[in-house]
Amino acid sequence: MHGGIFSYGLLSALAIALLVAAFTDLRRRQIDNWLNAAIALGAPVFWLVSGQSWLDVGFHLAIALGMFALLAAMFALRAMGGGDVKLLSALALWIEPISFVQLLMVMSLLGGALTLIVGGLHYARRSSGRIMVPYGIAISFAGLWALADQYLAPIYFVVRPG
Repeated sequence: MHGGIFSYGLLSALAIALLVAAFTDLRRRQIDNWLNAAIALGAPVFWLVSGQSWLDVGFHLAIALGMFALLAAMFALRAMGGGDVKLLSALALWIEPISFVQLLMVMSLLGGALTLIVGGLHYARRSSGRIMVPYGIAISFAGLWALADQYLAPIYFVVRPG
């Protein structure tokens, strides 16, 4: 990866932003627009310093727009929160296409487990009303997993003795 330390600084900022998104979604069931905007607006800087080609940038943009269109439809059906839609679309600007598909699988597994836990707590408390699952937690942790897999795993295999 080109850009060295600055690229890793931006990736670290993204990781911190994902942790903030998970925490605020857990606490308030809301992911702030400023946070999603910062994640999305940081991606072009990352593309520039990491030396990504126009083709790579085009893939990121196409996937992000496709995800946004699909997830906006889910939002319209009240199947997904607006902050979750924006967070996942913004993440598509950072994560390589193959890793993004893996992110979606990890997110689905984490989200399913989270839904079972939240649903179980809702049932145990005999609460009425709609269950609000903080899905931003699953998105954030899947994003952290994808970042680690995409950027930290290659370093581990290069530096590892043996």
